[in-house]
Amino acid sequence: MRLRLVPLVLAIAILATLAAPVVAAVAATAPQASLTDIENDVMCVSCREPLAVAQSPQAEAERNFIRHLIAQGQTKAQIEQALVAQYGESVLGKPPANGFNLTVYILPPAIVLVGVAVLAFALPRWRRRARAAADDRAAAPGPALDSADARRLDDELTRYGG
Repeated sequence: MRLRLVPLVLAIAILATLAAPVVAAVAATAPQASLTDIENDVMCVSCREPLAVAQSPQAEAERNFIRHLIAQGQTKAQIEQALVAQYGESVLGKPPANGFNLTVYILPPAIVLVGVAVLAFALPRWRRRARAAADDRAAAPGPALDSADARRLDDELTRYGG
């Protein structure tokens, strides 16, 4: 049984050895930046619109600047840094995650977590109250019938086949 596994293990080792340089080369190369990918993440500094929809001369100048940086082989992160250096932080579509701007990234998830915690605390209490109210209504006897009404009810039940 062990002798049958030796060729299999050797084949796997050879394939891993041959594939390692290819995997390393693919992992080492940064993904190629594209104009459309960057346009969606930055703004036109003159018209304050996303660069993907802006039609001003300034927007075209920014696109040309991005195309030039893409032609140099820069990554998306490098291009965004160059845009900030050229035009200021107002060129970024999202505020940087530091200082007061950090609240933009922290506050919405914090609100959701507080809401979930409130619901996790309140829902069981609401359900217990609703069950208790339903049990109280089921257990509470209805109004008592006087003897004349009880006799009439029995007569009608007998007459209608009940």
